[in-house]
Amino acid sequence: MGIAAINHVQLAFPAGAEDVIRRFYTGLLGLPEVRLQAGATLRFAAGGQRIDLVPTEHWQPVPAVSHLALEVQNLPGLRHRLLQADVALDETRVLPGYLRFYAKDPAGNQLEFLEPDNELQETTP
Repeated sequence: MGIAAINHVQLAFPAGAEDVIRRFYTGLLGLPEVRLQAGATLRFAAGGQRIDLVPTEHWQPVPAVSHLALEVQNLPGLRHRLLQADVALDETRVLPGYLRFYAKDPAGNQLEFLEPDNELQETTP
């Protein structure tokens, strides 16, 4: 027996915010929505994994230390799209060997976006 991968993560959002959540995850992040069954949970494909977002009547933001990290191809392009949509970015936390920033989804869930820094890796002996 062994754990092979993460199948999905589940995050909460305030009930009634489905449209803004969909626009963020499909429109800005470019993740396709996965329709598995009728119900209120929104599901988005992220490679071979899923991000499930569940509407919650008594939603409360999670602590800042909790976050979902997404490895991205073309991080500068995503950064540009998010800035154009007036999404605030936190670019203050350096991670050697990676380009990265943090942003919050419309529900306040903290997301980390990172991509290996190929320029740094190509110049390192």
